[in-house]
Amino acid sequence: MEDSYRKKMTLGQDGNALVQLVVINAVLFVILKFIYVIYVLNSLNPAAYQNNVLSWLVLPATLDKLSARPWTVLTYMFSDQHVFRFIGNMFWLWGFGYILQDLTGNRKLIPIYLYGGVAGAAFFLLCYGIFPRLQVQAPLAQLAGANASVIAVAIAVTTVAPDYRIFPMINGGIPLWILTVLYLLIDFSTMAHGETGIYIANLAGAAAGFFFIFRLRRGHDGSIWMNQFFDWVNDLFNPDRQKRGRSPKDEFYYKVSGTQPYKKIPNVTQQRIDEILDKINQQGYRFLTDEEKEILKRAADEEDL
Repeated sequence: MEDSYRKKMTLGQDGNALVQLVVINAVLFVILKFIYVIYVLNSLNPAAYQNNVLSWLVLPATLDKLSARPWTVLTYMFSDQHVFRFIGNMFWLWGFGYILQDLTGNRKLIPIYLYGGVAGAAFFLLCYGIFPRLQVQAPLAQLAGANASVIAVAIAVTTVAPDYRIFPMINGGIPLWILTVLYLLIDFSTMAHGETGIYIANLAGAAAGFFFIFRLRRGHDGSIWMNQFFDWVNDLFNPDRQKRGRSPKDEFYYKVSGTQPYKKIPNVTQQRIDEILDKINQQGYRFLTDEEKEILKRAADEEDL
């Protein structure tokens, strides 16, 4: 039943976080490549492109440069110049992100992606600031690409369900943790020798993904404030949208403990089903109430008839 009702979250649906992340990365990649081609066609020095364009988006390794372009803490994770690294990151993001949405809903992916990127940026700056051998390289060191963010997504979804099966036609399926180990081996083996800061940034991204799920299992959802901010920004441009969240009356109803005085048999309407499907899209099937699951069960039974 859960599989049948997940079909509502199609790849082209408005608000699909996975599609949004891939599109943002792809658009910025194409724009940067287009600008680079213009520099080449006009016989300009590639170093000029690096200094005038790319350096304003990638993360520098020194605090003095960072103070002049603080936005690079966020923009670096969407900025990449290496074609194969970009394709690889988007491939793995699509695979792990799709499974994460399947397990936790639509509103965890972007926060985990951003947390992983920010953690990678913080430890990248830290290691170049405290290790003397790296301090010498700091003026020329930069961090670019979505590696730390994608690793955060991979570790997060593996922490949620390490035995999740993919390719079930192959001997019952391959456990997710095996795919994650393969991804980590490929990712770290393709780094250039001596890129210590990038290694540390990726490890920090992995830790961020694990810590997010660790906290989530203990009742602390680190995505709530971020999603509320995104909703607030979105509502600024869509003032006619209905307000999210339950009313105080609904909150009271669902928080009251104890036995119900009677069994409530909800009406099955298309509008109610659509609302439940939207909730599955946003939060995941496991967050449905017993009443909502009962509505889906009754709707499925009626379809069978």
